[in-house]
Amino acid sequence: MTPAMVVYLTRHAEKMSGPDPELSERGLLRARNIATMLRRSGIGHIYATPFRRAHQTGEALAARLGLAVQSYDPGAQNAFARQLLALGGTMLVVGHTDTIPDLIRLLGGEPGMPYLETDFDRVYQLVIAGDGSVTTTLLASLP
Repeated sequence: MTPAMVVYLTRHAEKMSGPDPELSERGLLRARNIATMLRRSGIGHIYATPFRRAHQTGEALAARLGLAVQSYDPGAQNAFARQLLALGGTMLVVGHTDTIPDLIRLLGGEPGMPYLETDFDRVYQLVIAGDGSVTTTLLASLP
């Protein structure tokens, strides 16, 4: 039997304003809390869109695990979903309000309620079994 694959997906944490903004102080705190929450989950890969706020959200965990945050193209979601499924293992993906729900669907999960611009506390866990069945669990990150 093929072992389960686990994908954690989250939107970037709270951001400052402006084009390609960095995380705010609250966002940096949330990124550290996500890192604490996932530090023992066996993550072997961390992906983020090329935007600073997404990379910074993933970097808190990457620093703890000695990993690099790898960029993915949010405009090529189908190809990225196929890449993740082929890779297997356990990973974190950091995206945006308009990318995370679609990626969850492409991986076979249920994204639940639509994101509001003020929603930063969702972390989804998708467990993809060897038979292709997917269990979606909505976790929460502390502010």
